[in-house]
Amino acid sequence: MRNMNDDDLLEKASKFVPKVAFMFLTPGPLPLSPLWDKFFKGHEGMYSIYVHSHPSYSGSHVPQDSAFYGRRIPSQPVYWGTMSMIDAERRLLASALLDSSNQRFVLLSDSRIPVFNFTIVYNYLMGTNYSFLSSYDDPRKIGRGRYNRQMWPIVTVEQWRKGSQWFEIHRNLAVKIVSDQKYYQVFNEFCVKPCYNDKHYLPTLVNILLSNVNSNRSITCVDWSRGGPHPRKYGWIDENVELLNQIRFGAECKYNGNTTNICYLFARKFLPSPLRVLLKVASSVLGFDP
Repeated sequence: MRNMNDDDLLEKASKFVPKVAFMFLTPGPLPLSPLWDKFFKGHEGMYSIYVHSHPSYSGSHVPQDSAFYGRRIPSQPVYWGTMSMIDAERRLLASALLDSSNQRFVLLSDSRIPVFNFTIVYNYLMGTNYSFLSSYDDPRKIGRGRYNRQMWPIVTVEQWRKGSQWFEIHRNLAVKIVSDQKYYQVFNEFCVKPCYNDKHYLPTLVNILLSNVNSNRSITCVDWSRGGPHPRKYGWIDENVELLNQIRFGAECKYNGNTTNICYLFARKFLPSPLRVLLKVASSVLGFDP
């Protein structure tokens, strides 16, 4: 760079393309990867992919022409509800932050699908300075009832929040998360059952540090209507895809202060069985490039 003239310097700077980091947290293979490959196709240079799987999973079956080939990062075992889940998320964020062109960061599971094409998702995320991380005050036993008084005074019950672990955040917030030691230590020591770190650490941290730039909503559609500790699983969908269109346009929310019915860019939990139908309607319904 020291040997660049002004023309070369300006040309290089003008070609900077901000990227979205897609971070997959999965125990093993990604059964819906063919759909994601179709989603990413043709948009190289606008995204990065990072995969955190169990250390015992080799990933040797991933085709070389897949967007997921060679994208695994060094990992550790993850156990639901424990700080190991947060460690994995921070590991993914730290890996993605090493690339300065990554400006938005999406945490994804192995059962999540995109419900719009890449261009819409990219523009939606790049078009706002807000992060999308669910963070809310739940006065019930499954909310404030999980607060441990030993967290006081570093974390107060008034600051305590609950939310989904699956997020989409701005780079500034990603830096705050990976650099946090103060609140991490408190949660690591005092958030024990019935407290679940993946439900409370990030929602509380964001509420304390950067609540003014968080939308307090998720952009992943999940169906909790059946009750219980886990959401509905989609093992079959009809080719008339009413479900997909309901997810895509069936809600109302705020985006940059304006009301919109595009609130969800992703959906879960989808089992591998609907993959054939999803691939079939990817272009006609989801708008993927043919």
